[in-house]
Amino acid sequence: MIKHSLSFIFILALSIPANAITVQDFAGREVTLSQPAQRIVALAPHIVENLYSAGAGDRLVGVVSYSNYPAQAVGIPRVGSANAFSLEQIVALQPDLVVMWGSGNGMHTLTQLVALDIPVYVSELRRLSDVPDSIRRLGQLTGTMAVSEPEALRIEGELSAMQRRYNGLKQLGVFYQIWDEPLQTVNGEHLISEVIALCGGRNIFSDATFLAPRISIESVLLRDPDAIVASGMGEARPEW
Repeated sequence: MIKHSLSFIFILALSIPANAITVQDFAGREVTLSQPAQRIVALAPHIVENLYSAGAGDRLVGVVSYSNYPAQAVGIPRVGSANAFSLEQIVALQPDLVVMWGSGNGMHTLTQLVALDIPVYVSELRRLSDVPDSIRRLGQLTGTMAVSEPEALRIEGELSAMQRRYNGLKQLGVFYQIWDEPLQTVNGEHLISEVIALCGGRNIFSDATFLAPRISIESVLLRDPDAIVASGMGEARPEW
């Protein structure tokens, strides 16, 4: 039995090119490419930004709607939105790597793409420290470490500087609105909540059960925030 197992491992090792690139994604999967990715489809706007930060923006052949930063991304072909994209359009672009958003695209997307024999890297940024980490990993997959590593170090330096700057200051209660109808915010497990804390604030809904809970205007007023921040939709909400 041991002999057969060793034979299998040996054959598997021979099937992987000597210069292959293997990177663990945020789902804990090992993603192996025979060479640095040259044709990439990104299924979330933040992934597009991270690829440009990693020095691999010129490898993008397909993105989703709202991928408008940096400006160079505006002209890249769209394959739909983050939650409603076309598998046919993705396949037609002949990508050698698809970078998907685990919670945003849904893990069923991973199953569909793997079934089509397309290499897939799952991105899932839960903490601020995941941002430079993601840039490093994307740099490895694209062979652009000369750009990705300095950028990751720069971001880590800025995060450390902000922590020192706001450490010890009185925290302001912050309500962060991510959607207007229905009214939604984030709890303490969300990356946005960590950003609020980094800037000297306190998420007034950090104790909410769900990651992005629906709430009422009355519940916001009861928690009496010092500041209200709105993004995405409803920035001009008349009630505020």
